[in-house]
Amino acid sequence: MRYIAAYLLLTLGGNQAPSAGDVEKLLSSVGIEADSERLSKLISELEGKNVEELIAQGKEKLASVPSGGAASASASSGAAAGGADSAPAAAKEEEAKEESDDDMGFGLFD
Repeated sequence: MRYIAAYLLLTLGGNQAPSAGDVEKLLSSVGIEADSERLSKLISELEGKNVEELIAQGKEKLASVPSGGAASASASSGAAAGGADSAPAAAKEEEAKEESDDDMGFGLFD
């Protein structure tokens, strides 16, 4: 991740095709030693490609990935449909707890 981040920082800075040496120099400026094998693999994978186009393609791919919102929506709709009968029971339990506190003879803020 640090290699990709450094590569992207260099492209944002105006270097449209950073070399392995450029990325290594940037990382060393903040005290990170670069793994030359990983760095050379990254540079070879990105060689001749436009970073903005790669990011746009990645966004399209992420749009098709299901997110957690759908699962929670179905769970809440299931609770609303099936849990309608349990709501009065929960309210009765809450009332019972409140009544039992009153029986102790003192209040929380007295």
